[in-house]
Amino acid sequence: MNKIELEKIKKKALENHIPIIMDDTLEYIYELYANNKISSILEIGTAVGYSAICFTEFLQENGVIDTIERDEERINDAKLNIKEMNLENKINILEGDATEILPTLNKKYDMVFIDAAKGKYPFFLKEALRLLNENGIILADNILYKGYVMSDYNKHKQRTAVRNLREYIKETTENPNLETKILEVGDGLAITKKIK
Repeated sequence: MNKIELEKIKKKALENHIPIIMDDTLEYIYELYANNKISSILEIGTAVGYSAICFTEFLQENGVIDTIERDEERINDAKLNIKEMNLENKINILEGDATEILPTLNKKYDMVFIDAAKGKYPFFLKEALRLLNENGIILADNILYKGYVMSDYNKHKQRTAVRNLREYIKETTENPNLETKILEVGDGLAITKKIK
C-alpha cells in the first residue's frame, strides 16, 4: 500500500473536518486481524474511503469491502481516493442511505464496521447481526461519543444520538447470544461476537 498517498488522504480529511477513524482504533483493529486475514467486510459510513482503504490491509487476496455512503460529495472523494490507491477491485461503494440499502443485502460478512449516523446504531446492529458470518465480528466506532454516553449528559442537541448509543450498548451487552467488549480507544469501540 502506498503509505504516502494514504497520509495525504488522511491529512486532507482532517483539514476539512471530515471524521475518519482514529489512529489508535485503527491500530487495535490491525492487531485484531494481524494473523487472521478475512474475505468480506461491510462498512456502514464510507466518508472519504480512508478506513476502507486501511482495511484492505487485512483482506485475503480475493477479499472485498462493501461500503455504504449517502453524501454525494463524500462518495466522489472516496471514489477518487480508492482509484488513487488502485483499489477499485477491492472496495465497492454502495451509494444511498444505509437504512434503505442494508435490508436489501443478503451477503454474509466476516466483519461489519459501523461508523455512520449515531442515532441509527440500533438499526445498524439489527442488520449487522443478520449479515454477519458465524464467526464474524461487529465493530461499532465512536460508541462512547466524547464521553457523553457514559455520563449523565442530557443536552437536547445530542440527546437522540446518546440515547441510541446507550441502547446499542444495552442490546449488545445484555443479549445472552452476544459477547461484547467496549474499549476506550479512539472515541470508544464496541466489539461484538455471536456466541455459538
